[in-house]
Amino acid sequence: MYAITGITGKVGGALARTLLANGKAVRAIVRDQAKGVSWAALGCEVALAEMEDAKALSAAFAGTEAVFILPPSEFDPEPGYPEAQKVIGSVVAALKTAGPKKVLCLSTIGADAKEDNLLSQRTMLENALNELDLPVTFLRPAWFMENALWDVGTARDTGILYSFLQPADKKFPMIATKDIGILAGELIQQDWTGKRVVELEAAQRASPDDLAHAFEVALKRPVKVEVVNRETWEDLFRSQGMKNPTPRIRMLDGFNESWIEFKDSGRLAKKGNTSLQQVVDALVAGDNTDDRA
Repeated sequence: MYAITGITGKVGGALARTLLANGKAVRAIVRDQAKGVSWAALGCEVALAEMEDAKALSAAFAGTEAVFILPPSEFDPEPGYPEAQKVIGSVVAALKTAGPKKVLCLSTIGADAKEDNLLSQRTMLENALNELDLPVTFLRPAWFMENALWDVGTARDTGILYSFLQPADKKFPMIATKDIGILAGELIQQDWTGKRVVELEAAQRASPDDLAHAFEVALKRPVKVEVVNRETWEDLFRSQGMKNPTPRIRMLDGFNESWIEFKDSGRLAKKGNTSLQQVVDALVAGDNTDDRA
């Protein structure tokens, strides 16, 4: 039995479908019973548990071959990341109680960054899971290509791609959520001991200019990049309702200044097969149910 959190997203969903296709038993862990109906129809067990509820999680993890941990993303955290701390405490307690044979954790590029930023929530999770006496794989994917969902409307309506990643011609490590799910399906079925880190990015890195070109192809209209001035970010994010924009700003700085990066600039990272153009085509066509990070 494989217990999957985050199964309603594209990563968790692709992982679950891979396991089902291989004849494996899957326990779908959902917050809302209604969201488990479609998975039950596919043959999954359904367990109801909030990520902050250690007791419910431990019951959902019990008797499993492996557990997939995909914690909820907090884009506007309180100082000190109390939301993440609560989830981490619950997950650790549940894993200690349930004692699955192994754990696969969806982490992120930048989990090993030394400077505090939005992705430090995953650093905290990795540090906590490293203390467990269980085999754990930390899957660290690159920037999600599906983050481009935020750009569909403006690219279509104005022909402008407003980019916080900059300069416009800089190539960044990116990955499609589909490829994360596929690799997760392979990793969770493997046997290993101790702790290991697996990095993942697409076969080709992409710049904001490349993203604009992908939108041009998909929309059949010119699209140009307009970088958003770094000095305007805090006021802009606060105007959009953020209360604590500093972690997000520092995350963007990390990508732009290259202190959020894979080891050896990604030369040893596993490579996905889905192209940026394929993802943008799907987003423009309206397939907007993807995970974003």
